[in-house]
Amino acid sequence: MNNKLDLCTLIERNAAYTPGKTAIHFEGQSLSYASLNRRIERIARAFKSQLGVQRGDRIAILSLNRPDYLALLYACARLGAILVPLNWRLAATEHLFILSDSGAKVLVLEQCFGAALPVLTKQVPHASLVGLDFTPLGGCKLDGLLDGDCGDGRNPRAEPSCPLLIVYTSGTTGRPKGAVLRQEALLWNSIMSQHMHDLTSADHTLAVLPFFHVGGLNIQTTPSLHHGATVSIHTRFGAETMLDAFERDRPSLAALVPAMMQALASNGRWESTDLSSLRAICTGSTMVPQRLVERFVARGVPVLQVYGSTETCPIAVYTKLGGNLVPEGSSGLAGLCCEAAIIDDSGSKLPPGIPGEIAVRGPNVFCGYWGNQQATREALSNGWYRTGDIGRCDADGYIWVHDRKNNLIISGGENIYPAEVERVLTDHPDVAECAVVGRPDTRWGEVPVAYVIKRPGARIEAEALTAHVQSQLARFKVPREIIFTQELPKTALGKIQHFLLKDRHAISPKGAIN
Repeated sequence: MNNKLDLCTLIERNAAYTPGKTAIHFEGQSLSYASLNRRIERIARAFKSQLGVQRGDRIAILSLNRPDYLALLYACARLGAILVPLNWRLAATEHLFILSDSGAKVLVLEQCFGAALPVLTKQVPHASLVGLDFTPLGGCKLDGLLDGDCGDGRNPRAEPSCPLLIVYTSGTTGRPKGAVLRQEALLWNSIMSQHMHDLTSADHTLAVLPFFHVGGLNIQTTPSLHHGATVSIHTRFGAETMLDAFERDRPSLAALVPAMMQALASNGRWESTDLSSLRAICTGSTMVPQRLVERFVARGVPVLQVYGSTETCPIAVYTKLGGNLVPEGSSGLAGLCCEAAIIDDSGSKLPPGIPGEIAVRGPNVFCGYWGNQQATREALSNGWYRTGDIGRCDADGYIWVHDRKNNLIISGGENIYPAEVERVLTDHPDVAECAVVGRPDTRWGEVPVAYVIKRPGARIEAEALTAHVQSQLARFKVPREIIFTQELPKTALGKIQHFLLKDRHAISPKGAIN
């Protein structure tokens, strides 16, 4: 690989080949590849000359999906800087931790999140503020920045080995960890996406998953731009707007989490909407019910499954469009450019049919957790990333994902680690002990439920505990039910046995909870 081929070179080349072709569709407007390329270059030059952004500097972004989100990603690639996407569903205290932990030099944000600025700027006073669609107090608007002096244009190119993304994922210790992904990880991930989807420049992908997730950025969106295709961006998911887009925009590909698939298939317009333009949809993030797959297949839309994580960029295991018939329930084969194996606790590969931990190795795998050497050593061994997921493979290499080794709860495509919620609960003076587990839910897949032991004499009510958690964490992490109990199941060494609590909810899912 050319050691000067940074990621935005792919945008430049597509702009040279097809300058007038639509790269991005957004809210009725189109942005050509030539225009996108110019926007990227202007942002890179302005951030360097006016904000002093250098190689290795971190630029955080708090925004819904929009074209400048992607332009900023590629501008960072041009500069060798690192983009830090902020999950807009998180609470302000969670954003503060990420901004502080990453040492963000610049915070870019959308006006709809401006209410958080007084808290954020008080705690992170040295970060430059850039508004995407407004002028923040003490900062500047992006277009105004671009209109200023952008220097002479001389800008050394970054290498593909440069880190490009720090994506924070909830940690088992209760604090998020920043997975560092190099530019080359996105390049190899893009090759696997092309292989999975048979992606070409003739494709038109519909981007609705949030860009703060590697799934929203990298399953289809960045690969489509690398291969000269068109991307239609939605700020967020809505079943009605999605069905409208299928008929109006005629996309050929889309990536959806199962909760989105369920919302579409349950909509009254599902059977009548014209889906004939779709070559496939891709899904993952959690177990995908076969009945849901069959609803799409019955409408003539193949369903591809992808397995991976933030640390794998995310593509690691997938089913291929036009490939062999996949055994029911399998997530597919290891990706074209990586390896996947089932290993035991010592790291040895297990034979077919024996459950163990899923491990992934390849150029798409992250290079470590930002500023956290201990977590990096625990996760990476001889190039293998230990996912923490339990699965098995058959003699042909097909992989089944069985469970989450670390009790991960996946609710509507969002990851919730019980330890994170438990940490906030036990901070309350009236809580002695607690355990958080996932309960099946017909709308979200799973929702968190908390078992709580009160301190002697405490009179705390469930509503007060719920409010306490909601003041510290994102709404989707707040337990949907607080169950007070006298004891929690534990091992002989005093470790809480989450799986015994989870078994109490395994039989019949509760209905949807708003």
